[in-house]
Amino acid sequence: MCCPSVGRVGEPNSARSHPRCSGKYPVGAQPVEGLQMSHAFPHQPVMLAEVVDLLAEVPSGMVVDATLGGAGHAQAILEARPDLRLVGIDRDADAVAAATESLAAFGDRVVALHRARFDALATLVVEPVSAVLFDLGVSSPQFDEAERGFSYRTDAPLDMRMDRSQARTAADVVNAADEATLSRLLVASGERRFARRIARRIVEARPITTTGELAEVVRAAIPAATRRTGGHPARRAFQAIRVAVNEELDVLGPSIDAAITLLTPGGRCVALGYHSGEDRIVKDRFAAAASGGCTCPSGLPCVCGAVPLVRLLNRGARKPSAAEVAANPRAQSARLRACERIAAPQGVR
Repeated sequence: MCCPSVGRVGEPNSARSHPRCSGKYPVGAQPVEGLQMSHAFPHQPVMLAEVVDLLAEVPSGMVVDATLGGAGHAQAILEARPDLRLVGIDRDADAVAAATESLAAFGDRVVALHRARFDALATLVVEPVSAVLFDLGVSSPQFDEAERGFSYRTDAPLDMRMDRSQARTAADVVNAADEATLSRLLVASGERRFARRIARRIVEARPITTTGELAEVVRAAIPAATRRTGGHPARRAFQAIRVAVNEELDVLGPSIDAAITLLTPGGRCVALGYHSGEDRIVKDRFAAAASGGCTCPSGLPCVCGAVPLVRLLNRGARKPSAAEVAANPRAQSARLRACERIAAPQGVR
């Protein structure tokens, strides 16, 4: 296995210094038979069969997993398609190290694993690719490790960084953003009814230093009658702050555009979103690529010269099956969209 790249990072726990990264298969390694989740980054990939099925007929070549995580999707894709090679990207150093181990049996079919945000896609990958996968949101290990500060269910420092080398944490957002900014963040994550009320209470309670403190402030801001339904009252607030800390929505749209540009004809872009903000961006970018940016009135022939880049592979978003949700409740909010690159007229890229 070629030693995966981690961009400009070389800290001890990165994939670059991982003991498995030796230029050869690990001792006793065999081709992976079935999904082998890393014990260091145990994450159950969502809608795995649907993702593999969507990539079953893409051209031979390179697939980019732009949100590698524990490499569950990547393993299944490489197993199903021996003619595909992989470039993986993830901003979490723990995920890259775990994926290095999980993917070791695939040898030089794993071209590189980069520790980077997926908006670096266009600079990390320069050749046409057969597929790009985005599995958005937070990984289970990130959510389940209390000290990382993603969860409202345990008390821990307000962190929420997917990349722990970045400076800004959730504490910075919670304690520095003004009331109007906090309210806008909450509205964007679906907390429309009580956004201003929650934002006001957060400002009044500063400084807030732990997840437990923040969860209690949010809970107290919501009327008791409302708290009895709809899940944990802090869920949307935590999601909003996490998205802001990691700039998740800011980088998603341009990254989808870059992925579509990289696709060879017949190549596919698949995206799994877990809340309305993510899904809306994916939907809009796929729709714009499918229309070529056409500005003509709906229902009339196009006369503006727009050139469609993709065709949509399903109407609306696909959802996980009831059986999958029963086995993995965290899959419930998943929404899958996919598009296929079409051949452009000569001279148009």
